[in-house]
Amino acid sequence: MNRVGFDNQQYLATQSEQIRKRIAQFGGKLYLEFGGKLFDDYHASRVLPGFEPDSKIRMLQQLKDDVEIVIAITATDIEKSKIRGDLGITYEDDVLRLIDIFRGMELFVGSVVITRYTGQAAADAFIQRLTSLGIRCYRHYPIAGYPSNVPHIVSDEGLGKNDYIETSHPLVVVTAPGPGSGKMATCLSQLYHDYKRGITSGYAKFETFPIWNLPLKHPVNLAYEAATADLSDVNMIDPFHLEAYGDIAVNYNRDVEVFPVLSAIFEKIQGKCPYQSPTDMGVNMAGNCIVDDGVCCEASRQEILRRYYTACVEKLQGKGSDETVDKLELVMTQAKVTKENRPVIAAALEKAEATGGPASAMILHDGRIITGRTSDTLGAASAMLLNALKALGGIGDQFELISQQVLEPVCRLKTEYMGHKNPRLHTDEVLMALTISALTNPMADHAQQQLPKLKGCDAHFTVILSDVDAKLLKRLGINVSCEPQYETKKLYHK
Repeated sequence: MNRVGFDNQQYLATQSEQIRKRIAQFGGKLYLEFGGKLFDDYHASRVLPGFEPDSKIRMLQQLKDDVEIVIAITATDIEKSKIRGDLGITYEDDVLRLIDIFRGMELFVGSVVITRYTGQAAADAFIQRLTSLGIRCYRHYPIAGYPSNVPHIVSDEGLGKNDYIETSHPLVVVTAPGPGSGKMATCLSQLYHDYKRGITSGYAKFETFPIWNLPLKHPVNLAYEAATADLSDVNMIDPFHLEAYGDIAVNYNRDVEVFPVLSAIFEKIQGKCPYQSPTDMGVNMAGNCIVDDGVCCEASRQEILRRYYTACVEKLQGKGSDETVDKLELVMTQAKVTKENRPVIAAALEKAEATGGPASAMILHDGRIITGRTSDTLGAASAMLLNALKALGGIGDQFELISQQVLEPVCRLKTEYMGHKNPRLHTDEVLMALTISALTNPMADHAQQQLPKLKGCDAHFTVILSDVDAKLLKRLGINVSCEPQYETKKLYHK
């Protein structure tokens, strides 16, 4: 069974109510720094089974009459054409993508703010592009001594130098294409300008992880450390919260380190800081919506292992470091996680040893483990996918979903006419062939209907997947890990 550990409906209701309370606390105007991913939070959906990847954006939809969105992007990221690793697009293109998605969900996008602007030509070109599309743009500038030189920051030469973002809604959500985009500084700038104009407003932060009311070494919080191992984020007890209330709350190092400065800035702007601790600044209610802690713990352990294997692969590819792998090994120790916690690893390795080639294994929601091996016509991922669809559809191994009469001509097409050296079909090609076979083969049609049941299944591969297979399995919602080795000993892999 695909067990649920998180009540998503409760989350939507309690989270939106908590934000409404925070708006009221500050007299009807709140700048909400939105960390993480707004509508494709797959990390949260993996470690909190039952959490939907678009939960946060759906929660905002419940407040849509009160919400205005401001998107922050740094001029330096525009200048460097920084790429979102998960999407393969530039940050500026992602700004346009985000605007389209928000508008499609009937959420009002008020403006885009270019942070750390120093006259970069690429930033000017992007501003011109946005303006031509009817999108309001504002410029925020680097502030000498930020965030420690409070007297300079809270002055007309500091925050006062920034453009004031004209907003019209009670809840202003400040989001960005990626980290380090200046979301918090944007919120602080607005507080300063509101204060100068006699407008009462407040600030709050929405980060899903770490979950403040779970133990420090809870697997869900350790999974967050695993997800940010390359950023050197560390979960820690919030010392300010402990001192103020005598209660233990979990936060992370960057928020704890910057809190004294933020507190001083709030005092300078508003006369006093409305918060006693960095945990107070948050509005996250996720911890209150966990309904089966055991399910979430096990899901988090699986996530930690997947992150470890991903880091090992990235190290081999020159994208990662020894330090990240070492950090993840430490997290595994703290979470009491070993490779034995992921049974598909042993199953895939055993299949590879038995067949003498790359292999794979997937565990279905009912506990059955399905394997795949490499053949002349199919890669291990494609074979595993077809075997899993057979198992889910109750189709015997002796039946062909795609006949060799179909597979072999497609393989020849790839090598003889399309210039491919590898004749084996990738997963996307197999699904296309399965769709065609379904026109005349009822079993193929029945197998194709099992595809939604693969969502949330775990799979392991004994070699690094091709980009094509990795992307297709991700679209199907299959959680993948790979051994850090290539199928061949060539230097160039694509």
